[in-house]
Amino acid sequence: MGHRLTKIYTRSGDKGETGLADGTRVSKDSLRIEVIGEVDELNSHIGVIMSHPIPENVAACLEEIQQDLFHIGGELATPGRRSVTSEDVSALEEILDGFNRRLPPLKEFVLPGGGPAASACHVARAVCRRAERRLVTLAKGEAVSAELLRYVNRLSDLLFVLARVLVWQEGGAEVLWDSDRGGTD
Repeated sequence: MGHRLTKIYTRSGDKGETGLADGTRVSKDSLRIEVIGEVDELNSHIGVIMSHPIPENVAACLEEIQQDLFHIGGELATPGRRSVTSEDVSALEEILDGFNRRLPPLKEFVLPGGGPAASACHVARAVCRRAERRLVTLAKGEAVSAELLRYVNRLSDLLFVLARVLVWQEGGAEVLWDSDRGGTD
């Protein structure tokens, strides 16, 4: 790869613009840049999960997802580029199903929490959902691959399942939503 980042600052963004990978200059508050930022934030939250003691199979899964998220950022930074395939989505579904098979079935919604790693995973899930919402908005005005949308949707599901896995690994207990409590109909 060489020395791609020999100088961190370029001053080229000092007036509120940034460059896409194809050389196009766009405003730093453009929707595309916002989505790239959401994906970057998600990747950072996954790094936080990985800073906790977690099972090796969960860590390996999350490391692979971090790699995928960098590819997704590259796809978003290069209009017309496609890096996420239907095979990537299927692989994510297989991983999700594998982790989910080992969990007790849910009868109610789960409240975020349960332990440090599980809580961090719930935050990552919420950030993933936000990234997905912004990606959907971007797709209304610009070309975004259907596989990318499907991948991000499945990823939020996987993060939910991993949060449940981590609750059990941390010796915690899932707190279920009390649907009988609260407002009236």
